[in-house]
Amino acid sequence: MSVSLPEDPTLDEVRGFLAPALAAQAAFDGWNEKAVLAAAQLADIDLGLARLAFNDGPVDMIDAWFLAVDEQMAAKFGAEQLAAMKIRQRIKALVEARLDVLGPDREGLRRALAILAAPQHLRKAAKMGWRAADKMWRLAGDTATDYNHYTKRTLLSGVYGGTISVFLDDDSENYADTRAFLDRRIENVMQFEKVKAKVTGRGGDRFSMARFVGRLRYRGT
Repeated sequence: MSVSLPEDPTLDEVRGFLAPALAAQAAFDGWNEKAVLAAAQLADIDLGLARLAFNDGPVDMIDAWFLAVDEQMAAKFGAEQLAAMKIRQRIKALVEARLDVLGPDREGLRRALAILAAPQHLRKAAKMGWRAADKMWRLAGDTATDYNHYTKRTLLSGVYGGTISVFLDDDSENYADTRAFLDRRIENVMQFEKVKAKVTGRGGDRFSMARFVGRLRYRGT
């Protein structure tokens, strides 16, 4: 789908328009002004306007890209298409669609995650991960507002984060290793309610969300 800027765009519109090209440039130049200017030149956007749109530093640039990824992921499915799937298939399809969007820019993603791993950016990184999980659950049709709203998103954040760690170094054809990993982790999510019911049904036993999510993040567990 071709996207163009309006004649007098807002800064948000400029960010959304340039973000995908910015990710491609960041693979070479890093998440910095040099990448912004290179992306603006390729898109024939005024350099001063591009600078103004991304004047809050690399985390702001990455955030804009992840928002664009959300939109590209959502655009891959119609409501009826998702409704025809079982819930497990919806979540898997949405995660895989997100990986397909990220695929051409794995090096930009690697650099972005290195920045977000800095202690001062961890809170912002967690918010971005939560937002991605929330977007996927909402697209999947989830309307929970109780405890389940939070557990679903916490679990999917862990699944998605673990899948990304595999994805970054996956050289298998069509990311077969990543997809296999995702299948296993999705199975864990689908089993969560059964596990929770069993554990919370025993007197004196407490369910540990942190321990459960930690197990989901790694291949060997």
